Amino acid sequence: MNFNNQLTIAVDFDGTIVEDAYPRIGKPMIFAFETLKKLQGDGHRLILWTYRKGSRLDDAVSFCKNNGIHFYAVNNSFPEEEYDPSISRKINADLFIDDRNVGGFLGWGEIYQLLTNTAPVLPKKKKGLLGLFK
Repeated sequence: MNFNNQLTIAVDFDGTIVEDAYPRIGKPMIFAFETLKKLQGDGHRLILWTYRKGSRLDDAVSFCKNNGIHFYAVNNSFPEEEYDPSISRKINADLFIDDRNVGGFLGWGEIYQLLTNTAPVLPKKKKGLLGLFK
């Protein structure tokens, strides 16, 4: 994948940005804030998409802000969006980064490599027995 255009990326908080310690705030996941800052620097919009609400949501937003991340929107598709919170819905995002993905959470380094197509190129394996025969 190589995304040269601006993406809207919805990011979960507990278990994704920080270790899952809900209702407390866990320790930051390795490379989480560095990767999020880089994605923002690349022009992507980040939405915090989390189960948290009320003061626990405020705590998560403040924690991210104190670590240099300001979200485009929080639990909304865009900042001015108004909706009936009693109705289940999806937000409009190009990608969702969540620890509950099929296959689990890849890790922030791998996510950034996938989004920027910067994964290291591995040498091709030789064919045949122990690489001796073609």
